[in-house]
Amino acid sequence: MQLVLDIATEPWGVVVERVEIKDVRLPASLQRAMAAEAEAYREARAKEIAADGERNAAGALKDASDKMMQSPCAIQLRYLQTLTNIASGSGHNSTILFPVPMELLNLAHPPVNAPHVQPVYQNLKPT
Repeated sequence: MQLVLDIATEPWGVVVERVEIKDVRLPASLQRAMAAEAEAYREARAKEIAADGERNAAGALKDASDKMMQSPCAIQLRYLQTLTNIASGSGHNSTILFPVPMELLNLAHPPVNAPHVQPVYQNLKPT
């Protein structure tokens, strides 16, 4: 740009040091193209940010699960805390499902390959 200005102004003895552009008019098609490009960039960036958040959340969940695996009581306390949040947070009457560990259900029935083991309820005597 400096070269073009020098060619036009040098015969008159004028040296242009700085040019300020005050008003630029772009065709509507170019404006739409630039807007579409900017929107595509924003959407791509939003996806990157969401993916980073998911990655961080997954790492935090893994760390939490590793810590909970070290203590079975921690898992039980977290379970009870979740039930408390469900019961108090809804404000409405809700049905709460309690998951029961399969080991608890297996106490009532002997394993198929161990016929000598009696179910717990057979050892109980009526009072």
